[in-house]
Amino acid sequence: MRFIGAQRGFTLIEVLVALGIVAIALTAGLQASAALTRNAQRQSDLLLAQTCAENELIKVRLAKQMPGVGDNSILCEQAGIVFTVALAVRPTPNPNFLRIDAQVNKEESPVLRLSTVVGRY
Repeated sequence: MRFIGAQRGFTLIEVLVALGIVAIALTAGLQASAALTRNAQRQSDLLLAQTCAENELIKVRLAKQMPGVGDNSILCEQAGIVFTVALAVRPTPNPNFLRIDAQVNKEESPVLRLSTVVGRY
């Protein structure tokens, strides 16, 4: 027995609510994916910047003489990305040691900072 006027299916409000829930879920998924992508890029930049900084600090350690006090800037290309390594050599209270700071920048944005102390050989 069928009722006359009985309707099957969803109302417009139910469909709109369902679409709203799906849109919110998709937006949250997109934001999570974007955050993961940014984090992966940041980790990659940190690894490449650390390679640049360590290379410059090792060059200083391997040199036969103490570096001069002052600032120096070097370009370093890793995996097709150009980083700028700013070396700052500063005296310490003990004249036999110097402090060296390596600040690595990518497009004027700081990525990494490493410091070390070198002594006379």
